[in-house]
This record gives sequence, C-alpha cells and structure tokens, in this order.
Amino acid sequence: MAREQTQRPVEEEVQATVAWLERRGTKRNRDGMARYAIPSARAFGVSVGALQQLAKRSGRNHQLAEALWRTGWYEARMLAAFVDEPPRVTPAQMDRWCRDFDNWAICDTVCFHLFDRTPHAWKKIAPWSRRSDEFVRRAAFALLAALALHDRNAGDEPFLQCLPLVERAARDERNFVKKGVSWALRSIGRRSPALNAAAVKVARRLEASPDGAARWVAKDALKDLTRRRSQ
Repeated sequence: MAREQTQRPVEEEVQATVAWLERRGTKRNRDGMARYAIPSARAFGVSVGALQQLAKRSGRNHQLAEALWRTGWYEARMLAAFVDEPPRVTPAQMDRWCRDFDNWAICDTVCFHLFDRTPHAWKKIAPWSRRSDEFVRRAAFALLAALALHDRNAGDEPFLQCLPLVERAARDERNFVKKGVSWALRSIGRRSPALNAAAVKVARRLEASPDGAARWVAKDALKDLTRRRSQ
C-alpha cells in the first residue's frame, strides 16, 4: 500500500492510510486499550506492531506526519511519531503536539521515538516539567528518560542538572506523572556510576519526605537503583 502512495498528494495519502487503519482495527484491541487507560473513542484498535510495519513501508515523511497528527486519530498520531523526520521537527511543533497528548501511550511513544531525536529535546524538559497539564508534565520526564536511554553523546552534567526537576515533580500525586518521574530517575541512574550515586541520593531524600507521592517514587526507583549499584 505504502509504495503505491508515494506519488500521491499528502492529503490523499492520509485518507488512504486512515482507511487502512479502519479496516485493520478490531474491537478486541480497543477493549484492550481501555484496560490500560488509553481512550478508545478516537481509536480504531490497531496493534503497535502493525503500525510499526506500516511506518517501515511508508518511510520518513515530515509533511505526512503533520497531516496524520491533524486527523486526531490515535493510531494516525502513533504512526506520525514513527514516520516524522527528527531534524525537521520544530520547537513549535513539539509544543503543539505535546498540548494534544491525552494519554500516556501517545505521550511516551512520541517522546521515545521522535522528540528525543530532535535537536530541541533538552530545551523542552524544564519548561514542560513546570506545566500543570498532566501529560505535558509527564512528557518532560518521558523525554528525559528517553534521552537517558538514547543520547550516547551526552555526559553526566545535563542529567545532573535535571535531577532537581525530578525531585520537585516527585511530589505530584497524579499517577501518570509520578510514574514518568520514576522512569526518568531510574533511567538516569543506569547511565554511569556517578549518576547512579546522584540518583540514589535524590531517592533517599524522597524516601524521607512526608509526601506520599514522593515516597512512592523513591520506593519504585530504589528497587532498581540500589540493585544496579550493588552489581
């Protein structure tokens, strides 16, 4: 399908892609999404594996990604994350897409497969971490976790500078925020012995906090961080 579409205008390709997604969607997949707190009102129920295969056949295409995002369909937006061209993603686009995040899956997929590969990734963490929107704040820490896992050129310093952001946001009791914060803290601690030690110090302070969310983050992170340090 994708090879036949390569010469089509973008909007025509989007229409064909959405039609393909609709044909491939199943109620079983939509029901499964609901069990994982992923809204299914604007979803067809297509597996992530099928989306990744379609993305490989389609290839990278920035204009297509933007057009797919505008449809509002869950799977189309997931596909947009896989086909967009990281060097062409702008800071304004990152902010615009981030404001559209309405569930953890689209937030994490975009951050983990696209945003962390852009030249603007580091500059978005701090401002997003200060936003009150649940999934914008989660995006800050999903992006930080993705950078910890994928940015092989960064030294320890950028991650050390982000630890105060992690510590501050750990007091956010919202489930998807605190899980994102824990993910970032654990991922930073995996990068090097120095970062592991710094992450453990943060977790120990959170462990002693009177705040329940902070203690939850500490407990979740320390299980991983102290095990890794002792290995």
